[in-house]
Amino acid sequence: MAAYSLLFKESVQKDFDGISKKDLRKIPSRIKSLATDPRPPGCERLTGRDRYRVRQGRYRIVYAVQGKEGTLTIVKVGHRKDVHR
Repeated sequence: MAAYSLLFKESVQKDFDGISKKDLRKIPSRIKSLATDPRPPGCERLTGRDRYRVRQGRYRIVYAVQGKEGTLTIVKVGHRKDVHR
């Protein structure tokens, strides 16, 4: 399978600013792994949207997959309480 191009919404930078350095070390590798496997075991499709969510520790990564364009857009990274279904 070809790797997807990763895109980030501008607001994701603000999401990263609020995450501790310890937790922030693991999130980028999780995001990179989505480029080769956008629907890994444990991912959840969000109700009523064309988005998915994966867990990384106590944080959630919300993203959209555009198969025809071959892109994966990171929409939000946040604490589980901050990421809504």
